[in-house]
Amino acid sequence: MFFSTTPRPESLRAISDVKLKPFWLDDPSKPEITPPLTNQIQTDLAVIGGGYTGLWTALLAKQADPSRDVILLEAGEVAIGASGRNGGFCAASITHGFSNGKLRWEKEIRTLLRLGGENLDGIEAVIKQYNIDCEFIRSGEIFIANEEYQIEQLREQMDEAAPYDLNLRYLDRDEIQSKVKSHSYLAAVQDPSVAMLNPAKLAWGLKKACLQVGVRIYENTPVTQLEDRGNTITLKTPHGQVDAYKIALATNAFPPLLKYLSHYIVPVYDYALMTEPLSKAQRDAIGWQGREGLADGGNQFHYYRITEDGRILYGGFDAIYYRNNGVGPHLESRPASFGLLADHFFQTFPQLEGLRFTHAWGGVIDTCSRYSVFWGQAYRNKLTYAMGYTGLGVGTARFGAQVMLDLLNGEKTERTELQIVKTKPFPFPPEPFRSPLINFTRWSLDQADRNEGKRNIWLKTLDALGLGFDS
Repeated sequence: MFFSTTPRPESLRAISDVKLKPFWLDDPSKPEITPPLTNQIQTDLAVIGGGYTGLWTALLAKQADPSRDVILLEAGEVAIGASGRNGGFCAASITHGFSNGKLRWEKEIRTLLRLGGENLDGIEAVIKQYNIDCEFIRSGEIFIANEEYQIEQLREQMDEAAPYDLNLRYLDRDEIQSKVKSHSYLAAVQDPSVAMLNPAKLAWGLKKACLQVGVRIYENTPVTQLEDRGNTITLKTPHGQVDAYKIALATNAFPPLLKYLSHYIVPVYDYALMTEPLSKAQRDAIGWQGREGLADGGNQFHYYRITEDGRILYGGFDAIYYRNNGVGPHLESRPASFGLLADHFFQTFPQLEGLRFTHAWGGVIDTCSRYSVFWGQAYRNKLTYAMGYTGLGVGTARFGAQVMLDLLNGEKTERTELQIVKTKPFPFPPEPFRSPLINFTRWSLDQADRNEGKRNIWLKTLDALGLGFDS
């Protein structure tokens, strides 16, 4: 299906009175903010960043050793970044999907699949252990073919995955239409290894669990500088400082405290809309009675899902890079992207014409050239970092935290011996070359979507080098 590039007036009316705030964070049950750090303290482990990676690191560290003193420093509020802005797709894959993992780490893919499944089980176990009410459900995800050429791509993916017991199920047109009614759906593949959840409630639940086990959390406490003091590293903050024996750096796409990491990360903005709750008649009109996540097959793809209270989150398509690794609150609202999303939504579900959107927002993704998390160490192994999730951090962050703790503890484990852990992605070029290369790549991907998936010489070159640009 050819998605429009100019939204219709009726689509713009559907977003005319949206609240420019992430739906997940606009919740009266949001926990109180912990006070900022205002004095000088010492700790065994300091975690920088209050998103999923930081929260999992702090919680797992205390679970492994309750006597270990752990603090967490967050520049704003817990979940204010990607952890409170994503679609709530919690995948078992720790390699940004099976195909990406097999392409890059074919010798390890069976191990990576097993570890990914164990990781998702571990997330569910913690949710149950700490009674985290985050609307977790193992509903699976359905990948949609909207064009004829995408059907063949789905069949190729099924053939590639067949020897690995992934339990994928191919759905022909009648089968996918029986699940979700859209005139554009031609075929699909259903993957059971994905859960849906409320992302902010997961982060807030992890915060509560951290506090219960004795983690000290300081919000509104940005770390401005690191100083190596030999046995410890001093973390400078606006109104206090921390002397830490070990540091876990979990700052996602935000400007890293280790400057050289900006060579490996491109901050890309993704935008999303949330509808008002559907009426019974509207729900019946689309037949989407489960809570499966959906994603279409374009290079510039849409992801969407049903919430527990019957709303539809619809996001993706645009993946916007702002020059010089731009990040900030002023980039979280982009009317052009909101208009396109609204129009594409009604192209997909014309039977829902007249439905209105209540919330619109943007969030930044820590994109790297291999699409999956990478790790590293600094300050003579007193500091470890994990970043580069490229949009699949909801599930993978726990695994990222486990690897960070293995490295900080100096432990040789099954995880630390993996090539995915021992290697890094190819770096992106610096500005002024970065912006034109990224924008040309985005243009090329758009052209491929409009030309039956045919990739130009630039995309073929990136493919041959194992590089790319994805959200």
